[in-house]
Amino acid sequence: MIKEWELLESKVDKDYRVFRIQSQLAVSPRTQKVGKFYTIDTRDWVNVVPVTPEGRIVMIKQYRHGSKEVTLEIPGGLVDEEDPREAAQRELLEETGYAGDRVEFLGFVNPNPAIFNNRCHTYLIENVREISEKALDPNEDIEVVLMSADEIPSIIADGGINHSLVIVAFHFYFMKKLCSQ
Repeated sequence: MIKEWELLESKVDKDYRVFRIQSQLAVSPRTQKVGKFYTIDTRDWVNVVPVTPEGRIVMIKQYRHGSKEVTLEIPGGLVDEEDPREAAQRELLEETGYAGDRVEFLGFVNPNPAIFNNRCHTYLIENVREISEKALDPNEDIEVVLMSADEIPSIIADGGINHSLVIVAFHFYFMKKLCSQ
């Protein structure tokens, strides 16, 4: 039976504003040997699947510095000092100018439990309409794109959507649609 490791020490190695690198010493319950581990301490994230009254998905395109490419995604971001549901509504409005009247939690995942301590929460927001201009951060450049939900699976299969957390969000969305039929 797998057991939890005893944590001997945990300290901040580096702090980068949106995440901190933790250095940890822990004892293996199997070998009794001490191992050194690095984890990333960050706030929870949210993803939003925004659907218009006509059934279109509000997508965004933006440049990602990690992959050095423009990606096709859904709105999302960091959870600040609010409930993830509120963060989902805030991120949708900031990144797209859209808001909706029905917010439903679809599920969460741990982005990478080997190194991250956070969760990514996915919300469905229905009946979204454009109600304002985008309110982008100085380091954001986002284009809004409306797509049919029927297009999404083939775009994922062709690699046009390759952000793992966006693919997971669509998994939750399409599973909900399948289960409600």
